Amino acid sequence: MRKLSTARRYARRMLATGTAVLGAAPVLAQHEQHLPVAPTPVAEAPQSEHVQHAGHASPSNEAMSVTDAEHAAAFPDLSDMRMRDMMLMDPLNKLVLLDELETRRASGDDSLNWDLDAWIGRDLGKLWVRSEGERRGTDTERAELELLWGKSVARWWDLVAGTRSDFAAGDTNGWAAVGVRGLAPYRFEVEATAYLGSGGRTAFRVETAYEVLVTNRLILEPSFDLDWSGRTDPTRAVGSGLANAELGLRLRYEVRREIAPYVGIMRERTFGRTADLVRAAGGVADDSRFVAGIRLWF
Repeated sequence: MRKLSTARRYARRMLATGTAVLGAAPVLAQHEQHLPVAPTPVAEAPQSEHVQHAGHASPSNEAMSVTDAEHAAAFPDLSDMRMRDMMLMDPLNKLVLLDELETRRASGDDSLNWDLDAWIGRDLGKLWVRSEGERRGTDTERAELELLWGKSVARWWDLVAGTRSDFAAGDTNGWAAVGVRGLAPYRFEVEATAYLGSGGRTAFRVETAYEVLVTNRLILEPSFDLDWSGRTDPTRAVGSGLANAELGLRLRYEVRREIAPYVGIMRERTFGRTADLVRAAGGVADDSRFVAGIRLWF
């Protein structure tokens, strides 16, 4: 009997313990999310650094702020600094371009013409030397020499100023020159120069050219030039107003970048008083010529 009563007491204790555990289960479930959870042994794809740190707290505004001294060091004020002071290296360069050395041929009248353009200097300042002229047989019909100082004033544009000397048989004239040269929109090369001579003589010249790349070596270049004179000069067969215009079309092949033979055609026409003076001297006021020559630079 004593053994039976002991077994019964043990059974009651076990039943009470089980009842207590079952009663505490809801409470444990409510706090389960607050307990540390052991890592799951299942392999997972590696996360990016951004995802790994997504839960980190963002830096405060105080940590992200930039002081005035730091801003000034990163973005200095350059308003009073000249462009040449911003350039770490500005080497001395030079170029000699014999743009035209050609024979112009018409019926019974041939001439040798040249157009030379050279400069030496740096990016923002150059000394320009320009020369052009025409020879017939052993006589120099006309020759010009210009010495100009060029100053960069805008992207692709230079302001030039200097002197021009005209040479002809038994006569030499001097001019002061000022103008601009550079690349107009659509890559048109433009030279526009105004001249002031002794006795109030004035003149103006515009020269334009455009290069069409047919192939990497074959280049078609149309050109158009205008000359205007402020007064009549009978000794040079130049009248006041629009004096003459020249339209050219040249096709060159660059054997090397520095050597390019070419052929083409050009038409020259004089106007107004200049045309009258040319005819009086036995010349032709409207003329078309075949040209062949070579273009060199070094």
